[in-house]
Parts: sequence; structure tokens; C-alpha cells
Amino acid sequence: MKRYIAVAGNIGSGKTSLVDFICKRYEVKPFFEPNDTNPYLEDFYADMRRFAFHSQIYFLTHKFRLHRELERYAGTVIQDRTIYEDAEIFAKNLRRSRYIDKRDWQTYRELYETILRDLTPPDVMIFLRCSVRAVRQRIRKRGRSMEQSIPTSYLRKLDRLYDEWFERWDLSPVIEIRSDRLDYVTDLFHRLDLLKKIEKYL
Repeated sequence: MKRYIAVAGNIGSGKTSLVDFICKRYEVKPFFEPNDTNPYLEDFYADMRRFAFHSQIYFLTHKFRLHRELERYAGTVIQDRTIYEDAEIFAKNLRRSRYIDKRDWQTYRELYETILRDLTPPDVMIFLRCSVRAVRQRIRKRGRSMEQSIPTSYLRKLDRLYDEWFERWDLSPVIEIRSDRLDYVTDLFHRLDLLKKIEKYL
């Protein structure tokens, strides 16, 4: 039976690693965030105020296209960061930080809410909760140059928005995992516990 699994969480919370693990375990189709193709991303990290709106419109457009693609796929799929997070976490944070002005924000929300009416929600949302300290360490360790200048304050704001969003999320069941304490690769107990939670929805 076809299932749509979504994996959500802050930058560096372990989403891609978990998606890779689940794909190898269950042979499901992965759908990844279009970071590598976003022509605004490097400019955005260098000058958030100037490129915030451009970058978020790009992500919204391409995530909608990706969502349509995973809906058409015949088998079970898993997605690394959803279109919901783009709007409810990243774009909203940029608006609160005044990097997106009121007029652009209204345009963005109208587009998002129009898209939202045509989306099939996930069958289950896996939320990776990870401390900002652990996220910061992982960002340094994986060494992506454009991420190294991300302020800790920015990561904290995203963390708070994730908490707010999951208090309101009611479109699917949620599996919440403390990913800064999780070692499903080498710890058998952690791995069995994780698989038990996931297999309930597969």
C-alpha cells in the first residue's frame, strides 16, 4: 500500500541520514530538498534581507512540483523536509525578522494557501527534535561552506518555530524523535525502537 512519509526538523537535525536509513531498510523512494539547484541560496546566506523573498519563492515553487511528483509515484515515498516547513518555519522566520516586507509576505502567503488546498498531506510526519547546540556541532562537522556563517540565533528562532508549528499540526500522526540522543546506526535498542515506531505506519 502506498504511503507518504515526511521527515521534518531543523537544519542539521539528521533528516537526510534518517531518510537514507529508511530507504535502505524498506526500499522506499526518497525525495530530497532542492538545495543544490536553488540559484539564490548562496546569495541568501550572504545577504538574507536582499534575497529572502526570492529564495523562498524558489523553494515554494519547486517543493510544489516535487510534491506533485511524489503524489504520482506508485509506491511508498519519503520526503526530506516538506513544503509546509518552507512556509511555516523558514519564510515565517524571515518575515518576523523583517527580511521579507509586508507586501511580499502577503503575496507569498496567498500563493502558499492556494497551493495548500491541492496538497495531499503525509500519512505520518517524523519530527526530529534536536538541541541547537547539537545542530551547531553537526553543521560545523559536515562542513558545507554556505552554512558555516549561519548565526546561532537564527537556528534558535527556527527551533522555536518548529515547536509552535507542531503544536498546531493536525494533518497526520507525528512520530517525535530526539535525534541528538539517537544512534540507530550502532545502537541496536535505538534502531529497534525507531523501526517499531515507523513500521506502525507502513
